[in-house]
Amino acid sequence: MSVDKYGVNQDPACYPGTDVLINLLNLQDADDLAEAERYLTQTAAAQLEFIQPPYDIDTLKQIHRHLFCHVYSWAGEIRTVKISKGESQFCVPERIEPEAAKEFRKMAHAGWFEGYPRHSLVVAVAESYGTLNVAHPFREGNGRTQRILFEWLIVNAGFEITWGMVDQQEWIEANIRSCQGDDSHLEHVFSRCIGAPIQEGDDNCL
Repeated sequence: MSVDKYGVNQDPACYPGTDVLINLLNLQDADDLAEAERYLTQTAAAQLEFIQPPYDIDTLKQIHRHLFCHVYSWAGEIRTVKISKGESQFCVPERIEPEAAKEFRKMAHAGWFEGYPRHSLVVAVAESYGTLNVAHPFREGNGRTQRILFEWLIVNAGFEITWGMVDQQEWIEANIRSCQGDDSHLEHVFSRCIGAPIQEGDDNCL
């Protein structure tokens, strides 16, 4: 029995004998699906308009549905299977929404980090990003969904954000370390990605 990249034995959500998720495009090659995903989600992301807080799990669902509605029939739906990546264990399905809700309440209590100096913002968003990543609400596409949410969060807090300052491998490594309880690598990532305070009238920060 084959094992997919999330460590799930032949998940019924995948095409038989593969680790490729069943998709609306009927692409059964992993590379073809990844390329189509990139194109469609980048196009969809460019159409998303900034939303101010408050945010919650429904915000994540809304973003995910917008990004992946042309790829997966379950876009915007919370996963129902246990998944892991390597040694990184993600929330069991029944704990996803309670754990995410707890983190959103924490961010709301912090005023969505408005008024934070840059260093404090870096630390705060790294911790919150890492916590929501462990929740991992969706079967696929969590990183892309979270980055849009955190773009909004950081811009709302008054700072520029540019994800291109780090490469994919750095993101992966930082998230692995965060799952192990060490957010310092995510702090380094956000320290490089979060830029200067937004000047009044500047609409080119995303």
